[in-house]
Amino acid sequence: MGLLDGKVALITGGARGMGAAHVRLFLEEGARVVFGDVLDDEGKALAEETGAVYVRHDVTSAREWERAVALATDLYGKLDVLVNNAGILKYRRIHEMSPADFDQVIGVNLKGSWLGIKSVIDPMKAAGRGAVVNISSIEGFIGAEGLSAYSASKFGLRGITKSAARELARHKIRVNSVHPGAIDTAMAMNPDLVNEVDAETFVKSMVIKRFAKPVEVSHVVAFLASDRASYCTGSEFTVDGGLLTGAGY
Repeated sequence: MGLLDGKVALITGGARGMGAAHVRLFLEEGARVVFGDVLDDEGKALAEETGAVYVRHDVTSAREWERAVALATDLYGKLDVLVNNAGILKYRRIHEMSPADFDQVIGVNLKGSWLGIKSVIDPMKAAGRGAVVNISSIEGFIGAEGLSAYSASKFGLRGITKSAARELARHKIRVNSVHPGAIDTAMAMNPDLVNEVDAETFVKSMVIKRFAKPVEVSHVVAFLASDRASYCTGSEFTVDGGLLTGAGY
């Protein structure tokens, strides 16, 4: 019996990296999955490989949110889970970053997640319950040089999570955030970021001295999406190998 048997899930940013790991694990745990992204080639390939349903989905567009949610509910009759995974990172110091770049990061990471929560309220109310999992970051607790926009978006997502949890509890909709640390994904390997970070010092600051596999985050996400997390809402779950406990970071 799977952890998510009978659940219908919508996952954003699902074409690669952590999102693709979420898609695969949710399917293994019995969920029916619709996932969105703007990476059409990767998205279509993952859908063909796994049997999940892919939809092109720009999370900054309210209209595209309506389309993605409608696809899930039309196909499967309900929507139980939203994973707000889509996110982008631009490494720029404040004096180097353009307002357009700042707006883009905030638009995808913060506004996109807010639009997602707004878009799933009615179908989750109709289903009688629901679970939203927002993928934040350890940068939602600390600020790192060159990541002002990213950190702002992830700090902000913590606030949206807590406000939404309070608003939606009356409808039996739970809202939690997950805060990954050093995860082995293409985003973490961003050349601008890698070139600026002292890798040796960074690894020394870790308690578990390695990068995580994306699926190690997915297991926490799946738990929060499941009925086993029935008393968890408005909470923050770090998946960082103890990185935030290290004085060096």
